[in-house]
Amino acid sequence: MERPIDVLNSAKGKRVLIRLKNGIEISGILQAMDLHLNMWLNEAEQLTNSEKTKLGTVLVRGDNILFVSPE
Repeated sequence: MERPIDVLNSAKGKRVLIRLKNGIEISGILQAMDLHLNMWLNEAEQLTNSEKTKLGTVLVRGDNILFVSPE
């Protein structure tokens, strides 16, 4: 049985969807993460309604994350 952290580790190099506590959704390619769920994403985009805003490379602090989903 896999732990949630194992699922995220297997998603490295793949696109993930992150929803933040303030409702913002960010999609990007997961490069790295730590045990605090701080996540480094490449080719990140902020998704609002039907619009995508390119962010590039971002570091998302784990304290702000509501959920993460491999796409």
